[in-house]
Amino acid sequence: MADPKGFLTNTQRILPLRRPVAQRLGDWNEVYEDLAEDTVRQQAGRCMDCGIPFCHNGCPLGNLIPEWNDLVRTGRWREAFDRLHATNNFPDFTGRLCPAPCEPACVLGINQPPVTIKQVEYEIVERGFKEGWADPIAPSMLTGKTVAVVGSGPAGLAAAQQLTRAGHSVTVFERDDRIGGLLRYGIPEFKMEKRIIDRRLAQMIAEGTAFETGVNVGVDMTAERLRAEFDAVVLAGGATAWRDLPVPGRELEGIHQAMEFLPWANRVQAGDMSEPPITAKDKKVIIIGGGDTGADCLGTVHRQGGTCVHQFEIMPRPPENRDASTPWPMYPLVMRTTSAHEEGGDRVFSVNTEEFIGRDGRVTGLRAHEVRRRGGAFEKVDGTDFELEADLVLLAMGFVGPERSGLLTDLGVEFNARGNVTRDASFATGVPGVYVAGDMGRGQSLIVWAIAEGRAAAAAVDRYLMGTTALPAPIAPTTVAIH
Repeated sequence: MADPKGFLTNTQRILPLRRPVAQRLGDWNEVYEDLAEDTVRQQAGRCMDCGIPFCHNGCPLGNLIPEWNDLVRTGRWREAFDRLHATNNFPDFTGRLCPAPCEPACVLGINQPPVTIKQVEYEIVERGFKEGWADPIAPSMLTGKTVAVVGSGPAGLAAAQQLTRAGHSVTVFERDDRIGGLLRYGIPEFKMEKRIIDRRLAQMIAEGTAFETGVNVGVDMTAERLRAEFDAVVLAGGATAWRDLPVPGRELEGIHQAMEFLPWANRVQAGDMSEPPITAKDKKVIIIGGGDTGADCLGTVHRQGGTCVHQFEIMPRPPENRDASTPWPMYPLVMRTTSAHEEGGDRVFSVNTEEFIGRDGRVTGLRAHEVRRRGGAFEKVDGTDFELEADLVLLAMGFVGPERSGLLTDLGVEFNARGNVTRDASFATGVPGVYVAGDMGRGQSLIVWAIAEGRAAAAAVDRYLMGTTALPAPIAPTTVAIH
């Protein structure tokens, strides 16, 4: 049997290597190399049977992390696959995209590198698909109830799968031409190849979930018709109203939102076109925004052949080690380097853009200055003004909430002070039979929160339709986006 004291004997945290930069910039494939099974089992064996697994505190889904770590440690992969799916519909998504708040909450991480929880999760689900364990789970009987899910991101897909398995007839509506929401058109191929979405959709279709693409609910289908044709509605359209930068020169051509730029690259990889209409090829690029979306833009710029790229962040450079303001088991404030940052470009911290400059209606650069925080606000540092050339500027500053016009306005839902759809403790809006899950009610947040809310909203809808439910509800809603 494996070593039950593995956390004492195997102190090294081992993750898969990233493919060489020169190699991965020549394609759009995922960047990580394979990890040997013996290494994965050894890493799972570092889980220390701590008694009070604080990794649960870090995971909104309540993943049974110590259980499936031990199952992997002892080579019981099929049982690990089942335990993983007991709490998470899509570990193949989270194993690639989640920032893993469970890991900095790991008890071992108090004085050693934490367990590689995310990588073990990834290895379990990939082995499961390879072995053919991801069979459809069709309902044993149908209830005769109908549910519409508006939006096909992780929250909508999780809600739809849970409700279908409970026996309801579920239809997912998506205004784009393909299912997946930001998973499809916001996440670059090098972070998650779209075949990963497609194999899950095949499972869901086999289970009985129906999908309708190219349907903008609120435009192509009225809110009145939606409520008339379905017994319940789950709103899972996300927080797609992007944050803008209204400074002088914003009207110049060549300044685009990240979500005006990223989808085209994915459409090229899907075979829809040979060249994107917005491209970084042979251009000097500035990305404004230092978060994950900015990093997605950065990796895309590299692969499209930008000549140089700067990424601006208004916040100061984070420390290299856990900051005292975020003690264990909190998600730490720390400097993080993604694969895109490893590939090149300059990261510029504590900087604010004050004006875009251009010629003949096109952007040629910007004016900016350094800032410092004082009393919770940013103030200019005198004498730090500078100009930087740019042929393309990408705004990756996050999202401010859901789009209100159309469906939400016509339904008559209410909004809270943060601009998100108001819901009660059961994810219900003020409109009977209408529920909300994910970023549309929570605000911009993480994929793991979206899946957790989709599962919880599904349980609430099932209870509303049937009077009781056997579906798990991992969380209660909150309007605060926790990152």
